[in-house]
Amino acid sequence: MKQPFRTDLEKIRKRARARMMDGAVTEANKSDVRRVIEVLNEILATEIVCILRYKNHHFMASGINAQPVAAEFLTHANEEQMHADWVAQRITQLGGVPNFNPEGLATRSHAEYAEGETLEDMIIEDLVAERVAIETYAEIARWIGTDDPTTRRMIEDILKMEEEHADDLKNLLESLKKTGRGRQ
Repeated sequence: MKQPFRTDLEKIRKRARARMMDGAVTEANKSDVRRVIEVLNEILATEIVCILRYKNHHFMASGINAQPVAAEFLTHANEEQMHADWVAQRITQLGGVPNFNPEGLATRSHAEYAEGETLEDMIIEDLVAERVAIETYAEIARWIGTDDPTTRRMIEDILKMEEEHADDLKNLLESLKKTGRGRQ
Protein backbone atom coordinates (compact mmCIF):
# COMPACT_ATOMS: atom_id res chain seq x y z
CA MET A 1 0.00 0.00 0.00
CA LYS A 2 1.24 3.43 -0.89
CA GLN A 3 2.24 5.76 1.92
CA PRO A 4 0.23 8.97 2.31
CA PHE A 5 1.61 11.95 0.42
CA ARG A 6 3.74 14.20 2.61
CA THR A 7 5.94 17.13 1.76
CA ASP A 8 7.76 19.83 3.64
CA LEU A 9 5.66 22.82 2.59
CA GLU A 10 7.59 25.22 4.77
CA LYS A 11 10.84 24.29 3.01
CA ILE A 12 9.19 24.58 -0.42
CA ARG A 13 7.74 28.00 0.44
CA LYS A 14 11.14 29.21 1.64
CA ARG A 15 12.82 28.06 -1.61
CA ALA A 16 10.03 29.66 -3.67
CA ARG A 17 10.68 33.04 -2.05
CA ALA A 18 14.46 32.74 -2.20
CA ARG A 19 14.54 31.80 -5.90
CA MET A 20 11.53 33.69 -7.28
CA MET A 21 13.49 35.00 -10.27
CA ASP A 22 14.07 31.44 -11.50
CA GLY A 23 10.45 31.52 -12.66
CA ALA A 24 9.17 28.09 -13.65
CA VAL A 25 12.44 26.29 -12.90
CA THR A 26 12.26 24.86 -9.39
CA GLU A 27 14.14 22.09 -7.62
CA ALA A 28 11.44 19.74 -8.89
CA ASN A 29 13.06 20.08 -12.34
CA LYS A 30 15.92 17.59 -12.21
CA SER A 31 17.08 18.12 -15.80
CA ASP A 32 20.21 19.83 -17.07
CA VAL A 33 18.19 22.93 -17.99
CA ARG A 34 20.97 24.39 -20.16
CA ARG A 35 21.16 21.21 -22.23
CA VAL A 36 17.36 20.93 -22.45
CA ILE A 37 17.26 24.48 -23.84
CA GLU A 38 19.88 23.51 -26.46
CA VAL A 39 17.82 20.49 -27.51
CA LEU A 40 14.61 22.57 -27.57
CA ASN A 41 16.36 25.03 -29.90
CA GLU A 42 17.13 22.09 -32.20
CA ILE A 43 13.43 21.19 -32.12
CA LEU A 44 12.56 24.83 -32.81
CA ALA A 45 14.84 24.80 -35.86
CA THR A 46 13.25 21.52 -37.01
CA GLU A 47 9.76 22.96 -36.72
CA ILE A 48 10.76 26.14 -38.61
CA VAL A 49 12.33 24.13 -41.44
CA CYS A 50 9.15 22.03 -41.61
CA ILE A 51 6.99 25.16 -41.73
CA LEU A 52 9.05 26.53 -44.62
CA ARG A 53 8.98 23.23 -46.54
CA TYR A 54 5.21 22.81 -46.06
CA LYS A 55 4.59 26.42 -47.11
CA ASN A 56 6.69 25.90 -50.24
CA HIS A 57 4.77 22.73 -51.02
CA HIS A 58 1.45 24.48 -50.40
CA PHE A 59 2.24 27.16 -52.97
CA MET A 60 4.08 24.96 -55.47
CA ALA A 61 1.60 22.05 -55.56
CA SER A 62 0.14 21.70 -59.02
CA GLY A 63 -1.80 19.20 -61.06
CA ILE A 64 -5.22 17.62 -60.98
CA ASN A 65 -4.84 16.35 -57.39
CA ALA A 66 -3.13 19.48 -56.08
CA GLN A 67 -5.95 21.33 -54.32
CA PRO A 68 -6.69 18.89 -51.46
CA VAL A 69 -3.00 18.05 -51.05
CA ALA A 70 -2.04 21.75 -50.97
CA ALA A 71 -4.72 22.31 -48.32
CA GLU A 72 -3.22 19.48 -46.24
CA PHE A 73 0.25 21.04 -46.61
CA LEU A 74 -1.11 24.34 -45.31
CA THR A 75 -2.81 22.64 -42.35
CA HIS A 76 0.45 20.92 -41.47
CA ALA A 77 2.40 24.19 -41.83
CA ASN A 78 0.03 25.88 -39.40
CA GLU A 79 0.32 23.02 -36.91
CA GLU A 80 4.13 23.10 -37.18
CA GLN A 81 3.93 26.84 -36.43
CA MET A 82 1.94 26.04 -33.31
CA HIS A 83 4.63 23.53 -32.27
CA ALA A 84 7.35 26.15 -32.83
CA ASP A 85 5.42 28.59 -30.65
CA TRP A 86 5.04 26.00 -27.86
CA VAL A 87 8.76 25.21 -27.98
CA ALA A 88 9.80 28.87 -28.00
CA GLN A 89 7.52 29.54 -25.03
CA ARG A 90 8.98 26.60 -23.11
CA ILE A 91 12.53 27.79 -23.83
CA THR A 92 11.69 31.17 -22.31
CA GLN A 93 9.99 29.51 -19.32
CA LEU A 94 13.23 27.65 -18.70
CA GLY A 95 15.16 30.93 -18.79
CA GLY A 96 16.59 30.48 -22.27
CA VAL A 97 16.42 32.40 -25.53
CA PRO A 98 14.65 30.85 -28.54
CA ASN A 99 17.04 30.79 -31.50
CA PHE A 100 15.14 32.16 -34.50
CA ASN A 101 18.32 33.22 -36.29
CA PRO A 102 18.02 32.02 -39.89
CA GLU A 103 21.80 31.61 -40.08
CA GLY A 104 22.52 27.94 -39.42
CA LEU A 105 18.84 27.01 -39.28
CA ALA A 106 19.28 24.03 -41.60
CA THR A 107 22.24 22.69 -39.60
CA ARG A 108 20.35 22.98 -36.28
CA SER A 109 17.29 21.20 -37.69
CA HIS A 110 16.80 17.45 -37.47
CA ALA A 111 14.82 17.51 -40.72
CA GLU A 112 16.11 18.55 -44.12
CA TYR A 113 14.60 21.18 -46.36
CA ALA A 114 13.81 19.43 -49.64
CA GLU A 115 11.34 20.91 -52.08
CA GLY A 116 10.52 18.11 -54.49
CA GLU A 117 9.44 18.70 -58.09
CA THR A 118 6.20 16.73 -58.26
CA LEU A 119 3.30 16.39 -55.87
CA GLU A 120 4.45 12.87 -55.05
CA ASP A 121 8.01 14.09 -54.40
CA MET A 122 6.68 16.79 -52.08
CA ILE A 123 4.63 14.30 -50.09
CA ILE A 124 7.62 11.94 -49.86
CA GLU A 125 9.90 14.73 -48.60
CA ASP A 126 7.33 15.76 -45.98
CA LEU A 127 6.77 12.16 -44.90
CA VAL A 128 10.50 11.56 -44.51
CA ALA A 129 10.81 14.75 -42.43
CA GLU A 130 7.88 13.71 -40.22
CA ARG A 131 9.44 10.29 -39.67
CA VAL A 132 12.75 11.94 -38.68
CA ALA A 133 10.89 14.21 -36.24
CA ILE A 134 8.95 11.26 -34.79
CA GLU A 135 12.08 9.26 -34.13
CA THR A 136 14.18 12.11 -32.72
CA TYR A 137 11.35 13.55 -30.60
CA ALA A 138 10.65 10.11 -29.12
CA GLU A 139 14.35 9.80 -28.25
CA ILE A 140 14.27 13.26 -26.65
CA ALA A 141 11.16 12.41 -24.60
CA ARG A 142 12.91 9.25 -23.32
CA TRP A 143 16.10 11.25 -22.61
CA ILE A 144 14.18 13.80 -20.52
CA GLY A 145 12.28 11.05 -18.72
CA THR A 146 10.90 12.23 -15.40
CA ASP A 147 13.50 15.00 -14.94
CA ASP A 148 11.31 17.67 -16.58
CA PRO A 149 7.74 16.38 -16.95
CA THR A 150 6.39 19.61 -18.45
CA THR A 151 8.89 19.63 -21.32
CA ARG A 152 8.48 15.89 -21.86
CA ARG A 153 4.68 16.21 -22.08
CA MET A 154 4.98 19.09 -24.55
CA ILE A 155 7.29 17.00 -26.72
CA GLU A 156 4.90 14.05 -26.45
CA ASP A 157 2.00 16.30 -27.53
CA ILE A 158 4.03 17.44 -30.54
CA LEU A 159 5.07 13.86 -31.24
CA LYS A 160 1.42 12.75 -31.31
CA MET A 161 0.64 15.39 -33.95
CA GLU A 162 3.74 14.49 -35.99
CA GLU A 163 2.55 10.88 -36.04
CA GLU A 164 -0.85 12.10 -37.30
CA HIS A 165 0.94 14.11 -40.02
CA ALA A 166 2.92 11.04 -41.07
CA ASP A 167 -0.27 9.00 -41.27
CA ASP A 168 -1.99 11.74 -43.33
CA LEU A 169 0.95 11.89 -45.72
CA LYS A 170 1.17 8.11 -46.07
CA ASN A 171 -2.53 8.06 -46.98
CA LEU A 172 -2.06 10.88 -49.50
CA LEU A 173 0.88 9.06 -51.06
CA GLU A 174 -1.09 5.80 -51.31
CA SER A 175 -3.98 7.66 -52.91
CA LEU A 176 -1.72 9.30 -55.49
CA LYS A 177 -0.04 6.02 -56.31
CA LYS A 178 -3.42 4.33 -56.82
CA THR A 179 -4.54 7.02 -59.26
CA GLY A 180 -1.11 7.30 -60.90
CA ARG A 181 -1.39 11.08 -60.86
CA GLY A 182 1.38 12.01 -58.41
CA ARG A 183 4.02 12.56 -61.06
CA GLN A 184 2.25 15.49 -62.69
